[in-house]
Amino acid sequence: MSNKGILIVISGPSGAGKGTICKALLEKNQYYLSISATTRKPRAGEVDGVNYYFMDRDEFENKIKEDDFLECAEVYGNLYGTPRSKVQAMLDSGKDVILEIDIQGALKVKDKIEDGVFIFILPPSMEELKQRIIKRGSETPQSLMTRFKSAYQEINYISTYNYAVVNNTVSDAVNKIESILMAERCRVDRIKEKILDSKEGLIHEQLYD
Repeated sequence: MSNKGILIVISGPSGAGKGTICKALLEKNQYYLSISATTRKPRAGEVDGVNYYFMDRDEFENKIKEDDFLECAEVYGNLYGTPRSKVQAMLDSGKDVILEIDIQGALKVKDKIEDGVFIFILPPSMEELKQRIIKRGSETPQSLMTRFKSAYQEINYISTYNYAVVNNTVSDAVNKIESILMAERCRVDRIKEKILDSKEGLIHEQLYD
């Protein structure tokens, strides 16, 4: 019997480095990215099924009715969502799937996939977070204040996650996440069915394959 993959949900305030961490994990070629669906038009160079699953509004709304989204939301007149069937197919094939998503979306996903691993990325300090955002050079004093205020509000949700990882450096954060996933794969509630379905002589092999 094949191992089921793990859904890895990663969130954190803007500037915490979650996007960079996800990219570093994907470069290891053992994780797969959850691709969102959207009703917005493709931009130059974007490919359906690679950047997004592009669909018209009627198709998207039909999938909402069929409960085929783990979460969805409307942003600036366009619908975005995480296709349940696509994610589930990857998990059932044994692939570990990364979903980088905001907190509200993560809470919706948690209601539907209870055995997901929910990881909150934190900056080393709020001052460091402020400096990272300033270095982007794209924020006005007003938007900087808004982002900083949002970061404080988002951190209040940390208790709804399974793990918190402080992003001192990307390599350190990635190592911590991989350690978390190694431990998760050894949890009894993940492997007990596999053990019980195995012949006694194969149990040791099954645990360490």
